Amino acid sequence: MQKRRGKSLFSFSYVFASFFGAAMIAAAFAYFNYKYSQYKFINFKETILYTKSQLFVPEKDRYIVVIYSSHMGNIDKALVPLQRKNSVLAIDLYQQRRAAEGNVTFATAGTNTLLKIIHRFHIREVPSYFMIKKQNDHGRYKQDSKIYLLDTVQ
Repeated sequence: MQKRRGKSLFSFSYVFASFFGAAMIAAAFAYFNYKYSQYKFINFKETILYTKSQLFVPEKDRYIVVIYSSHMGNIDKALVPLQRKNSVLAIDLYQQRRAAEGNVTFATAGTNTLLKIIHRFHIREVPSYFMIKKQNDHGRYKQDSKIYLLDTVQ
């Protein structure tokens, strides 16, 4: 009587194939995390923001950028802890223009520009904030922190 020669469940090819599949899944996951955790850039020569009466021209080396909607309520109380030692650039999605107050510069932009900012920095909820740091003299700033949700309940 002859022995039947078939592939066993634990043959080398099955083990290698499952290891290779797991490695591919892990590589895809790692790439996804790397791609979306990279810090982004904003160039104020290309990204036009408006303040109350003029174009926004960055003067500081660092800003805390706050993305909010003035339609949601009063943001002023939530900005107090951020503006103590930092310059704040508050970008209003509702597009109401306000005058600067202390260390806070209120800005807005056209809908296409706002959508580009939201997409570039992966803003999922408002109000959100993150730091940017000046990279060169050509108006280019680099994201210098993760994106945090601003606590408006006080």
